[in-house]
Amino acid sequence: MIQKRVSKGDAEAINHLAGQYFKGYLGLTKDIPRAIELWIEAAELGSVEAHYNLGFIYSVEEDKPRGIRHWQEAAMKGHVFSRHMLGNSEFNEGNCKLAVQHWMISAKLGCEHSLDNIKKMFIDGEATKAHYAEALRGYGDAVEETTSHQREKAKRLCV
Repeated sequence: MIQKRVSKGDAEAINHLAGQYFKGYLGLTKDIPRAIELWIEAAELGSVEAHYNLGFIYSVEEDKPRGIRHWQEAAMKGHVFSRHMLGNSEFNEGNCKLAVQHWMISAKLGCEHSLDNIKKMFIDGEATKAHYAEALRGYGDAVEETTSHQREKAKRLCV
């Protein structure tokens, strides 16, 4: 079924297949170069998740500028964790102000890791109380928007 969607140029199916090659799942031999080829194809076809995956791979493979470009592409299209990773990257480069800006955006979109980082920055004096309060409010609003009776029921049923 996946191969059928891949053959039709479905970006998300190609991204999924790349992940299977990366991990060696579904009876496929672990093949990282093939996974990267497929992620590049999926990203070119518009898969935001493929951009995130490429950002991760390139940052680990010591081609950080290339990885950052993929995270930027994904973040501009709304990928929350790519925005968080951009914050991490800026923080590691010593750019605390830019890190806080990235984390503020992703915290307001519901990324708890970004909220935690802003809290740490506030404690360390690198972010203001206003930053932390704004991030906390935004995070709370994002979580509230994704809360529903049906989701809570599904959680209780372990679905």
